[in-house]
Amino acid sequence: MRRLGSATVATAVLAAMPALAQEQVVHIYNWSDYIAEDTLDRFQAATGIRPVYDVFDSNETLEAKLLAGNSGYDVVVPTSHYLARQIVAGLYQPLDKSKIPNLVHMDPELMARAAGYDPDNAHAVIYQWGTTGIGYNVDKVAERLGEDAPADSWALIFDPAVAAKLADCGISLLNESNDVLQTALNYLGIDPMSQNPDDLEKAAQLLEAVRPHIRYFHSSQYISDLANGEICVSMGWSGDVLQAQSRAIDAGNGVDVAYVIPKEGALIWFDMMAIPADAPNADAAHAFINFVLDPEIMAGITNYVYFPNAVAASKPFIDPEVLEDPTIYPPAELQAKLFPSVVRDPRIERTVTRLWTRVTTGR
Repeated sequence: MRRLGSATVATAVLAAMPALAQEQVVHIYNWSDYIAEDTLDRFQAATGIRPVYDVFDSNETLEAKLLAGNSGYDVVVPTSHYLARQIVAGLYQPLDKSKIPNLVHMDPELMARAAGYDPDNAHAVIYQWGTTGIGYNVDKVAERLGEDAPADSWALIFDPAVAAKLADCGISLLNESNDVLQTALNYLGIDPMSQNPDDLEKAAQLLEAVRPHIRYFHSSQYISDLANGEICVSMGWSGDVLQAQSRAIDAGNGVDVAYVIPKEGALIWFDMMAIPADAPNADAAHAFINFVLDPEIMAGITNYVYFPNAVAASKPFIDPEVLEDPTIYPPAELQAKLFPSVVRDPRIERTVTRLWTRVTTGR
């Protein structure tokens, strides 16, 4: 190796200083297993901005960091109903839409739905969306329940007699009070948007009836556990269950995982990209959001994570087996059975927190 003289070294250091001083970094906080393998590298190559990427597995974790302040994140991805209350709390800055030209590619109908949580889509844009349904091990469920298995119904989880027969192979629920309680209300024939404490108490009692048969409450562990055959039934998010299905196929372990939107209906949700009010680098945040909304980039993410997106122009780049899968992009008749996340009154939110603690802890 040729050694550099001291003057040469000094010149080299001085020449590098402006580049180091000008390096831009964008800090991103997103759900686990929720981005394509090459997205971050492609972003850095295209923009010169270095992404630092951290993950979480519950909205509560994200919200706690935001409420504490100075999170250090430039882009975060809350779910729609959490976004709504966080906007009211002043946790996000309005988007500068002039810096996000790829907004022209968004599906207007889906953006209109998202505007129910964020009027005029002022603070956030849809990253991915999906449904909350059931993932299950086809063979293990059939072994325990036979041909009469209610695999197309929430009874697979919420009927105590059915759940008792599946307890040995493992049932899991999401650690998301909104998803679980709204789904329980809907199963009971009660408006899933209800904020009546008596209705919520009925949902909690339904959950307590099956609580002895639930192995755990978690919002990401079920992906690997379904794929490995460690559990046989899980309330889960559509793309996560389909990732589990793909992992099982790749592993060749003989585990047959299926996803179903139950006949009673299911929750539709939106995960939204937003910029915290105290983001260190809002310009880089806008650049990241705009990059992700590029139709080819967004299609690559959907092809990898199996969640649908709201970039209408991405569809020509989405793999046909993904685009044509009704569990990913539900047809009109299934969409008619989907209900949105409720934005609860703060007083009712305290009731929900109390009920959820009672359900999950068993006391």
